[in-house]
Amino acid sequence: MNLLTSAAKVSSMTMLSRILGLVRETLIARAFGASEMTDAFNVAFRLPNLLRRLFAEGAFSQAFVPILSETNTKFGPEKSKQLINVVSTLLFWALLLVVILGVVFTPFLVLFVASGFKNQETFELSVILTRIMFPYIGFISMVSLAAGILNTNKRFMVPAFTPVLLNLGMICGALFLAPKLSTPIYGLAIGVMIGGFLQLVLQIPFLLKLGMLPKIGITYSTIKSAMRDSDAKRILKLMGPAVFAVSVSQISLIINTNIASHLATGSVSWLSYADRLMEFPTALLGVAVGTVLLPSLSKANAAANYELAGKLVNWGIRLTFLIASPAAIALFVFGEPLATSLYHYGKFSSHDVAMTTVALQAYGVGLIGLILVKVLAPGFYARQDIKTPVKIGLFVLAMTQLSNYILVPYLQHTGLALSIGIGACINAALLWVGLYRRGVMRFGEQQWLKFFARIVLGVGMFGVVLHFGANYHNWIELQVSPLTRILLMMAWGSGAILVYFLTLWIIGFKFKEFLRHSH
Repeated sequence: MNLLTSAAKVSSMTMLSRILGLVRETLIARAFGASEMTDAFNVAFRLPNLLRRLFAEGAFSQAFVPILSETNTKFGPEKSKQLINVVSTLLFWALLLVVILGVVFTPFLVLFVASGFKNQETFELSVILTRIMFPYIGFISMVSLAAGILNTNKRFMVPAFTPVLLNLGMICGALFLAPKLSTPIYGLAIGVMIGGFLQLVLQIPFLLKLGMLPKIGITYSTIKSAMRDSDAKRILKLMGPAVFAVSVSQISLIINTNIASHLATGSVSWLSYADRLMEFPTALLGVAVGTVLLPSLSKANAAANYELAGKLVNWGIRLTFLIASPAAIALFVFGEPLATSLYHYGKFSSHDVAMTTVALQAYGVGLIGLILVKVLAPGFYARQDIKTPVKIGLFVLAMTQLSNYILVPYLQHTGLALSIGIGACINAALLWVGLYRRGVMRFGEQQWLKFFARIVLGVGMFGVVLHFGANYHNWIELQVSPLTRILLMMAWGSGAILVYFLTLWIIGFKFKEFLRHSH
């Protein structure tokens, strides 16, 4: 199977999801601006999102997929089906308990995430919104189980498509439910729940086709037997440290949200709007490459083919720099055109644009690091090595909060975004060193030097074009002609991309090197 083709398929589905995500954010910005109401929603949505990334997409996937791949490689599909049933039983009942506790103790959770809300109404609104959306963690975690099964069997398209349904649910909530409710923001929360339910339902027919639909045990004896299963214990043993290792940036994000709640009204929302744009390239590349790499790496390590594993990681790193470098420059120098074209409507003011733009620039500093972490981490998880990323994660969390302590008093919410980027770069650098010491990095130093020199030259030309475009027009005044502004933004972006790849081609960059096949 061609890894680039697989990554492109996942990326195309992710792109559709992110485009709809940007449409969603544009609708929210137009209807609610950056207000106490959007701050409340973003805080409420962040709680189930954090748990989703901690227990589902993050720790669970990184622990479950390598062991499922190993089981499938060594013992075949029948044993794999047994493992799936055991894991689904444990996951279902654990999620039910988490959701019940989360709904009961919501006020304390909101206080933990956003202790700085000065307005009691904003706090109470966050509590209600969180209670509406908290069961989403149940839906999306079971979706993650299904995605792990499908990805292990090289069925990447369906799991990559499911986030589209969440965005559609929220868009419908904003367009059709919100105007009919006395508190319109509730429409978004209901849309989240609808989207989560649809994400789960979509996966069922494909699991049935594979003969891998999980069977959840409901009797005490079945649950007790599942808890005693040796492979399930291995997954749980890996999950514990992986909860922290995978989600350092998410833990930092929660801390940052709390700090932002103590800053000017709108700070949480400005960071959220900037984060949405930053996640566009992160998901398109980092999530896509990480998704297709982990099963192939797990299979290579299970077969003790460490040479292939090293080549796979190197392929992912080079692809990251090829795509993420211009994306980082775009966030840094082209932030205002992006923010105005997507958000500068309705209640979203020019001040909101300025505050979102500086947050985007700060995120641009760390974008490559954020994506590299998603590509490098599977190199450890595929070997079932969780301890090393945990140690790195502890150090990175400390450095991120040290950066907050230094930067926030001077840069306010921008300092929070910058600290996330600095932490991600440190994280990626340390993961890189760890893989290098294990002999995974087999790409010759001379080749790396030549590769980076070409990327720097191409990115330099790309940045010049975007810098000129960002300063050539008055993007704020173009609010009177929104279609013209969007077309100009797309034209400058397309022109810069063309210049980038043309420059690389002229100086002899070999794109065919990325046509790698897994085995």
